Amino acid sequence: MLQTRLACAAWRWHTSAQWTRHCPATALSSSSRRSYVIRPAEGKRGEVDISMIPPERIRNFSIIAHIDHGKSTLADRLLELTGVISKTGKNKQVLDKLKVERERGITVKAQSVSMFYEYKGQQYLMNLIDTPGHVDFSYEVSRSLAACQGTILLVDAAQGIQAQTVANFYLAFGEGLSVIPMLNKVDLPTAEPERAAKQIESAFEIEADRILKISAKTGLGIEQVLPAVIEQTPPPPGSAEKPFKALLFDTWYDTYVGVVCLMAVKDGSICRGDRIVSSHSGTKYEVMEVGVMHPEQTPTTLLRVGQVGYIVCNMKSIAEAHVGDTFYRDRFPVEALPGFVPAKSMVFAGVFPIDAGEFDRLNESIQKLTLNDSSVSVHKETSAALGQGWRLGFLGTLHMDVFRQRLEEEYDTNILITSPTVPYQIKYRDGTSKFIRTPADFPDANTMNDYVESTMEPFVISTLIFPEKYLGSMLELCTTHRGELQNHTFIDESRVMLKCRLPMAEIVTDFFDKLKSKSQGFASFDYEEAGYDASDLVKMEVLLNGEAVDALAAVMHKSSVIVAGREIASRLKDVIRRQLFDIIIQTTANGKIVARETVKQLRKNVTAKCYGGDITRKMKLLNKQKEGKKRMKRIGKVDLPHEAFLTIVKRSE
Repeated sequence: MLQTRLACAAWRWHTSAQWTRHCPATALSSSSRRSYVIRPAEGKRGEVDISMIPPERIRNFSIIAHIDHGKSTLADRLLELTGVISKTGKNKQVLDKLKVERERGITVKAQSVSMFYEYKGQQYLMNLIDTPGHVDFSYEVSRSLAACQGTILLVDAAQGIQAQTVANFYLAFGEGLSVIPMLNKVDLPTAEPERAAKQIESAFEIEADRILKISAKTGLGIEQVLPAVIEQTPPPPGSAEKPFKALLFDTWYDTYVGVVCLMAVKDGSICRGDRIVSSHSGTKYEVMEVGVMHPEQTPTTLLRVGQVGYIVCNMKSIAEAHVGDTFYRDRFPVEALPGFVPAKSMVFAGVFPIDAGEFDRLNESIQKLTLNDSSVSVHKETSAALGQGWRLGFLGTLHMDVFRQRLEEEYDTNILITSPTVPYQIKYRDGTSKFIRTPADFPDANTMNDYVESTMEPFVISTLIFPEKYLGSMLELCTTHRGELQNHTFIDESRVMLKCRLPMAEIVTDFFDKLKSKSQGFASFDYEEAGYDASDLVKMEVLLNGEAVDALAAVMHKSSVIVAGREIASRLKDVIRRQLFDIIIQTTANGKIVARETVKQLRKNVTAKCYGGDITRKMKLLNKQKEGKKRMKRIGKVDLPHEAFLTIVKRSE
């Protein structure tokens, strides 16, 4: 038997694409076959065989929770428990592979990993997807849930239910997933597991006796997690007899092999050498490699129904990969899967290279990064002040900031990002309407008076959860940001859940910072779209010596014009360097000047070379200087530093 196993393993190494069809080990019993699940050596790119694990012993599950409730730490403990990584004190955020994730301590990108776990004498393949917790990355969560049949709902025993806990639960509930509730951080001195369990029971109608109590940091109760997942999560649906069909739910770019596709196999199987077809484009590809994340890319012999893994198929062009696409075997077409609802960008910002010569390299970098983050929309635009660039759409301001950081750190680019805006809708008197994604496209005062019937802006329904003592501060915060109170309820004796309707434009400025400040960090926040509604909007422009700077324009509510105009003018005065002529800074709205500041000119001492003598000599030099300054002011260009644009972006800090 031992010789048979060694011979089979050696044969599989050379002919892995076909070995399962001819290997003599296939005649062995199922218990013997399970011993062929070969784990790669630590730190090496080995190969694993998952072909012997039937679909009924596969579990695809994710972890969802509010930000900082311990999702990534729990994933680390599960990886240690199953032997994917060694048990050392250095394991921290193993699945958070991006530099920005480790620096900020948050999960930005959903990551998958395959684990092997023996339960009641049988080996199971556990495919885990770790998801982000911030509201800006809810699209990552929804895509991940589409590849799962169950999910762990993780709640901090000290903080209890938070806003994103509620949002993620209903995402999973809407997908029809089995929800496994767990309380984390029960070892903390401030933990109140009984109170948190009552909140879960009250908010989600989940029995308290179903809730597991664990500590991902210390490992308390971790051995109960995977058995609970196995028992409460159904195996993936699908048939091994049907033709191959898979859902593409993530992609990334590899310098050596091109586009790598992460897929959930719905029917059939796929192995190296097979030819697959994209339902979206009809393009055919030859499969060069298949594998699982273990936790890095680890090749396998094949991928079968119910499994989640990656496929390298010689896809060289970034434009060929479409998240939500269905792939099938060549000459065996299948009905396309529903895919995903495209992400709707709610925050737009202009991105420009600081050095115009870097345009092409930056364009390539943005294409590669958007391959890994399909929720970003990209449109080229041109600015009179900043040159050629792009108008990028994001799901929120944190999403925008993370994208900027990844672009600068992963691709070594120097960029300038303009102030974030939301998409506005203009309704004209002739019955037509238009969406405005950049302030430069917003109608001027004359057009507004003659042709525009109404202006509309997007609204959201926000959910705020906070201790009762901050109720007054939270109501005041919502009111000052043009919010309309919907309702508020007590989720327990000391915590309040408040629903409020807010303009999206108010959220992308300083709302979240003020929320944390007024609640001393105890409030959590989440929102969902609530459509468009009429609003009194105006376009504010910044004039420098009478010339409008399109990159500094902004659209805002009429009630905010005076305060914002004065603040912008004052901040620009502080960052624009003095030149040899006066620089007049003006902010205008509806054709009227809102605020004015002046950057005084530098004075060159032209009389320094005069030593006494007739005063007329000095006056002649001074008058000549005065005339020169007038001429310079007429033809001179204002040197606008990059700090000026950053000032507008950060004007609310």
